[in-house]
Amino acid sequence: MHDPYPVMAQVLPEHGGQLHAWAERFARPLAEWLDLSTGINPNGWPVPAVPPGIWQRLPEEEDGLASAAAEYYGVDWAVPVAGVQAAIQLLPQLRPSCRVGVLAIGYAEHAYRWQLAGHQVLKLPEDGLEAAIGELDVLVVINPNNPTGRRWPAARLLDWHAGLAVRGGWLVVDESFIDPTPEDSLVQAADRPGLIVLRSLGKFFGLAGARLGFLFAELGLAQQIRQLLGPWPISNPARWIARLALLDHAWQARARTELAVASARLAELLHQHGLSPKGGTALFQWVLTPDAESIQGQLAAQGILVRRFAEPLSLRFGLPADAEGWGRLDQALASLSQR
Repeated sequence: MHDPYPVMAQVLPEHGGQLHAWAERFARPLAEWLDLSTGINPNGWPVPAVPPGIWQRLPEEEDGLASAAAEYYGVDWAVPVAGVQAAIQLLPQLRPSCRVGVLAIGYAEHAYRWQLAGHQVLKLPEDGLEAAIGELDVLVVINPNNPTGRRWPAARLLDWHAGLAVRGGWLVVDESFIDPTPEDSLVQAADRPGLIVLRSLGKFFGLAGARLGFLFAELGLAQQIRQLLGPWPISNPARWIARLALLDHAWQARARTELAVASARLAELLHQHGLSPKGGTALFQWVLTPDAESIQGQLAAQGILVRRFAEPLSLRFGLPADAEGWGRLDQALASLSQR
């Protein structure tokens, strides 16, 4: 089937996944692929059968999701959004044209959406954020960064926020990958004017298909955003699943332990095959290599998909789900080193 939006596809930023296109390109059935391209927990929260009645009702604010989110994040209020992506697209609409600093290496949608909304976007190196604060109205930080894994201490981020807020500026912190280490989050400080924190259920919980995240901000801005989102921004089944996942503290504790072990295992495996990571998180490892395109293609030929970045040339490896996946990746990496 042809892309129904061919022109649009040419201008939108590239993302991980897109497994159907790769399966077609390499004439390999979807079921035979090992998709390590997304940085999503491959052993996500186990979703139970959704009761039929949940599908038949419109979402309701009194369904318990708000209280579950308040408990999990330790806050008084949270704005549910259709994935962090929804917030990334909305926030640039809420300010007049201004100077926005984003990470030169990071999730490309941030720069793209601010630029699309008519803002002047400055792409900054990871070590150049602090020096640029005085020139900016908005600074967008991904913590930990995707794909480099770079982290910034909460105290430093709050200092940057203070410098921006005194001039009416914003610090936007995308914490999509922070759930394995929630102690590093700024979410409980997000009631401060000018501090906006984004969280995702897609990565740590492995619920990317539910398209649900949360935005945290001071009450006035949170209410404005909630009003702009309109009624029913999140489907009823997604809300039902999210509430249960947020309340499952036992699973969360196990997942944090298991992800830390798996990430260390992945780093060691890559190192053994001459691809030592330059950074990473509990959910992925990042490898700088001038051979990124060739390696991606060779792995894809064996039914393994990893994420390639052009600037700088690098690869992001997600975690295999099981022993079979680990074995396939080990064998595929060994075949690379033999060529």
